[in-house]
Parts: sequence; C-alpha cells; structure tokens
Amino acid sequence: MRLTFWGGVQGVTGSCYLLDTDQGRVMVDCGMFQGHEEGRNRHPLPFDPVGISAVLLTHAHIDHSGAIPRLVKLGFAGKIIATEATLDLCQIMLLDSAHLQEMETQHENRRNLRRGREPVEPLFTVADAARSFPLFSSVSYDQEIEVIPGVSARFLDAGHILGASIIEVVVNNDEGKISLVFSGDLGRYGGLILRDPAAIDGTQILLVESTYGNRLHKSLEDSEEELIDIVSRAHWEGGNVLIPSFAVGRTQELLYIFNKARNERRMPRMPVYLDSPLAIAATEIFQRHPECFDGETLELMRKDPTPFSFPGMKCVRSVEESKALNDAEGAVIIAGSGMCTGGRIKHHLKHQLWKSSTHLVFVGFQAKGTLGRRLVDGVPKVRIFGEDIDVKANVHTLGGFSAHADQAELLRWLGGFKQPPDITFVVHGEPSASSVFSQKVQKVLGWGTYIPTLGESVDIQPRVIGPFHPPRLEPSAPPPLDLQEIEEALEALKESLKRWEQHPPLEIRDKSHKVLYLLKKAQREME
Repeated sequence: MRLTFWGGVQGVTGSCYLLDTDQGRVMVDCGMFQGHEEGRNRHPLPFDPVGISAVLLTHAHIDHSGAIPRLVKLGFAGKIIATEATLDLCQIMLLDSAHLQEMETQHENRRNLRRGREPVEPLFTVADAARSFPLFSSVSYDQEIEVIPGVSARFLDAGHILGASIIEVVVNNDEGKISLVFSGDLGRYGGLILRDPAAIDGTQILLVESTYGNRLHKSLEDSEEELIDIVSRAHWEGGNVLIPSFAVGRTQELLYIFNKARNERRMPRMPVYLDSPLAIAATEIFQRHPECFDGETLELMRKDPTPFSFPGMKCVRSVEESKALNDAEGAVIIAGSGMCTGGRIKHHLKHQLWKSSTHLVFVGFQAKGTLGRRLVDGVPKVRIFGEDIDVKANVHTLGGFSAHADQAELLRWLGGFKQPPDITFVVHGEPSASSVFSQKVQKVLGWGTYIPTLGESVDIQPRVIGPFHPPRLEPSAPPPLDLQEIEEALEALKESLKRWEQHPPLEIRDKSHKVLYLLKKAQREME
C-alpha cells in the first residue's frame, strides 16, 4: 500500500491524501488550495480521477472539500462518504464556491477581451457541483462501513465544525491489517456548541493536523466577555459593530453567544443583522443537526429550542435589504467574507470604516495579503471598490474563537492514545507550526514524527514503513504583485516614521539603518 500527500502538508490548504491499495484507490479529503498556493488549483491533477474508488471527507470547509466538483468534472464517479451534516453543508458551500468560480471567470474574461487575450474556463461550474451531490452517501458517527472490499472506515467526532470527523481507515490485504487515522481538523475542548474531539485508542499510522501547533489560544471566556463589552460600548456611543465572519461555525457561535448574553441580560438590546445568505443557510443546517451538539447546548435547547436566533435578530437575504443597512445606527452587523476578501462586508466597510464610532471586530484568522489582515495590521487607509477610505474605526482582534485546537489541546488529544503510532505524520500546518509541533510531540510523548512534503509518498506494510518516494510536482506559480498592498504598507511606514520622529524609541534608532538598506535594496530590484 502507498500513501501520497497531494495537499495539506507544509501549508493549511488543499488537503488531499491518496491511498493506493491492492483493492483500489481511496482518497481522504479533496480540498482547494488557497492564498499564495491558489495557482495550484489549475495545475493538471497528478492522479487519474477515474481510477479513484471513493473519497472520504473529514468536513465541509473548502480547503478540504472544494475540489470535489473539479474531480467530478474530470471523470470521478465513485462514492463520496461523509457525515450527514457534512453532506448538507457541502451542498450549499460547493454551490457557492462554484458560483464564485463562474463570476470570477466572467470578470477575468472581460479583462482578457480588453487586452486581446484568450478567454479562460472556470475551474468548475455550478452544474459540476450539482453533479457531485448524487455521489454523496452519509454515515453516522462511530459506524463502521465498508468503503471498498478489504477497506473499512469509521468516522469519529472531531469537534471542529458541524459534522467534522476524524477518520479511521483499516486496510486488510494478504500481508495483514494496516490501520490509519486521519485527524482532519481537530476542534477545541470545552467549545461553545460542539462536542470535544473523540478519543482514539491507537493506530499504526497517524496523520495529525498542526494548524496551531506552535501557539496557545486566548481563553474563550475572556474573548466572549470582550465581545460583549465592545457591543455595550458601541451601544452607548451610538455606533455600529461590524463583524466579518466565516459562514460556517464562527457565525453560529456568535449568534449563540448573543442569544445567551441577551437571555442573561448581559448585552444591550441592539439589533443584530446576519447579512450573509450563505451563513443564513448554514445556520438553518446547524439547527437541523442537534446530534452534533454537546450536553450544555442540548440542555439550553430544552428551554430555548432555537439557540441561534432571538428577538431583535434579523436575517438579511436580499441585496436591497443589505444596502439599507448603510444607514443603520447602533446595530451589530455580521457579514462575510471572514477575511474581507469579498462579500457584503466590503460594502459595510466602505460605509463605516471612516467613522470613529464604528467598532470592527475580527473573530477569525486573517491571512497575509487579505484586506482583513491589512486592517488588523493597522493601515491608516484602504482602497475599497476603487475608493480610498480612511480607517478611523476601532479595530479589535479577539483570539479565543478559533475552531482549531491549539498546541496544548493537540497534545491532549494525542495523550489519549493508549499506545503510540508506529509513525506520526505532522500535516496541515505552516512549516514553522508543523516543525515546532513535531519537535514538541517527540519531546513530550517520545513519538516518532515526520513532516511530509507536497507530492511525497511512502510505502506501508503491516510491520514496515518505507521506503519514502520524493515528490514530483510542478512548482507553484508566484503570487501576483499586489501594488495596493505595497502602497498601503509604505503609507503605514510613513505614519510610523512620523511617530518615531516625535518619540524615537532607542531600538528603532538602532534598526533605522537596516530599514533604509532594505528599502534601497527593494528599489534597486524593482528597477
């Protein structure tokens, strides 16, 4: 048997692991690359989709499921197995992703036409996404199923998002039995809505995520209190609270917190607008799947059957309703996208960022190069829809709402194993996070770890691991030059220089020559 790492290694996107067995080929996750690796989505697939018998899906996030429509477009006709909640979320998320693909391709082709270039096709279409849905079949947690003859799987609760799973795969062949565990994305212990990650007794081969393998999260309770304090402050100032939020998971946690705080009379009765059709649909799916909730949430639902809605909350579906919020005062507005790269939040930012009474609250990770990241970094001005907007709003970053386990929680999950794996592959993390976590596992648990590279593969037998085979992949195209980000960084540097002139810190004086050297070097390279 051979295991190949086609994504989700030394990076946090594009999760895709392929098992070649004597009985057939089984893939675990089929995600899209995002951020600076996005160009890989258009590379030729390094495997034949027609030859894959089944895809096992850990959860619905696009970096784990988003390439399924392309797989189907290129000939895959096997089974896609996931929990029922994951299936329901995939139906809305894959259609939304496909719609964005079509819209972005139309925009790109208009530019290509003006420049005399050939049109391009979308990576996949809404029709491709729809064709994937009949291939899905649902499975319950803890239910053992036959994937293909000789290969079985069991899905266990990962606690990350609704329906997220740890997947245990057992392969039986002539030489014996091989067990593998794919952690997927692990959730946090003591989370707001979902259960804790399920414990695993043991396995021969383990793939464990390391997204936050090099850091600890802030307290969830502290972040919750800070959020309520911000809302209360905005209420007394008569300003708005803008919350860019991811449609699945984070939005439902915010609604749950607001509902609970209002019931406990800890939050002023400001109107709360959920301005995201995708998040509205995801919230409706959450309401249909209480089998994923923890005991505290189920207990609350006995008193309040709808924990994600409350008096004063309004779902904003139409564009006209969304535009009407431009004149809102003293309101909480939750909108996507979570990193401010698109969606309705950009329109709200355009109309609210310049007001000193506005409070902008980030409750999720902001990737480098995104508008959200620039705002978190404190740029004084941003360009939105071709217009320069002064940033006078109060910008807050709350670090306790992550849906990923931090280093301590990852170690806690690994510590539940009754016996160590033969080898632990550290995956789904930036190189620094994976490296730190790999060393931590070796030091704390004494386990053997390995950080695979993209396209690398390893042969696995019941009592032998190896040899390893080097990757054979095309290099990823460099990210496009973002002149707007460069301009904003230089503008922020100018503002910093003005402050330093008035109160020059000693350590900045010592580094000023290095800053000047780097700026001159960049100028020479650009010339």
